Amino acid sequence: MTLTRNTSPIRMRNYGRIIQDMIQVATQEQNAAMRNKMILYIAHSMRQKNMVWNKDQDTSSSRVRDDITRLSNGQLNCNFAEFDQAMQRPLYKMEKNLYQKNRKK
Repeated sequence: MTLTRNTSPIRMRNYGRIIQDMIQVATQEQNAAMRNKMILYIAHSMRQKNMVWNKDQDTSSSRVRDDITRLSNGQLNCNFAEFDQAMQRPLYKMEKNLYQKNRKK
């Protein structure tokens, strides 16, 4: 499976083109278990990007779920138990980095 160069406009600039391309690949996946794993990875990446670019805005699972649905034109479904469990976990890496930066001051 290869990704070709995409020159179409980016639909949501805060996520970037790579998230948009990964969602397109996930919509073409036939195996449901693999597609769900891809959705989880994409959602985790989207949460991290939201924390970087939109510090004051909502980074909840409902926002990520809506954005995945919008970017996939309704083809990807995030209504499975693992998605909700994964979105409830905190992003330790981001919190750890913020803590270390503040500690050095």
